[in-house]
Amino acid sequence: MIVSILAPFTFGLTFFLFGMYAMRSGFQNLAGKKMEEWMGRFTRTPLHSFWIGLFATFVLQSSSAVTVLTIGLTNAGIIQFTQTVGIILGTNLGTTVTTELVALKLESFAIPMLLIGVALWLMPRRNIRCIGLVVAGFGLIFLGIDTLKVMAKPLEQSETFRSLFLESSHSIWLGLITGIIFTALIHSGSATTVITMGLLSHQILSMETALAIVLGANVGTCFTAVIAAIGTNTASKQVAWCHTLFNVAGAIVFLPFLSQLALVSAFLTDSPSMQIAHSQTIFNLVCSLVALPFVPQIARFIQWLIPDRRRPTDLTFRKKMVSSRWK
Repeated sequence: MIVSILAPFTFGLTFFLFGMYAMRSGFQNLAGKKMEEWMGRFTRTPLHSFWIGLFATFVLQSSSAVTVLTIGLTNAGIIQFTQTVGIILGTNLGTTVTTELVALKLESFAIPMLLIGVALWLMPRRNIRCIGLVVAGFGLIFLGIDTLKVMAKPLEQSETFRSLFLESSHSIWLGLITGIIFTALIHSGSATTVITMGLLSHQILSMETALAIVLGANVGTCFTAVIAAIGTNTASKQVAWCHTLFNVAGAIVFLPFLSQLALVSAFLTDSPSMQIAHSQTIFNLVCSLVALPFVPQIARFIQWLIPDRRRPTDLTFRKKMVSSRWK
């Protein structure tokens, strides 16, 4: 029983994470070198920052990667903290693109996409090789999903596992904590969501528990950013904790309304996987749109919460250096 669960889980998760890495590398080689320049130039307003965060997350296929990049740019003084709040809101919505694609159930195309990707990778032109890496990455992601499905059958037959999740279904807080811890451990909210989709489709989880795990996954992605901010300047710490507090607040606000969220997603589609994907999109879209008009206030609150204790003269000198860099 243990082997029949651990083997497909290990291989499936490995395929999925490696596919995400391959796809991210391909996208990054195609556009990643301009990403820092775009993020530095086109984040003058909260709305511009929002679109840059959304686009960057789609390209890099990781909200954590974009947040870490934002922390690095803030630490270098290329962008200021107030410019990053919109980026953070955009990254949360950008992560839903991958989930929506995964929910389309394209597993039957896994091997063809992998073979096409490898064939393109063998071509001499650099851009075609990068495209091949993206296609092969998608193939590996779908192959990983197909492998993870093998794990669901023995879990479905396990009385111990059923009892465990029956207990957790009575406590959405337990589902939230499970999503946070698991995502923090594997550094991928998308992987946590995919595994949750598989368990839900085999009726091992209730919809409310599955949605609580997905909300937890949103919070768990912040762990990487918090780690990346260690040893950086105050503005970088403000970015990391703004991302964390925003996701925590969103999860807590939505937690009492999971039944209503489940009803809305069920109205949109009959597929359990698509229901999870749509619910995550609705959650992140609502949170981002509600917060977007209040970006200046959010920035001031975070700056009050995590104040910059440097001397005023140091701050003035730093601002002059940043402004002169972009003239």
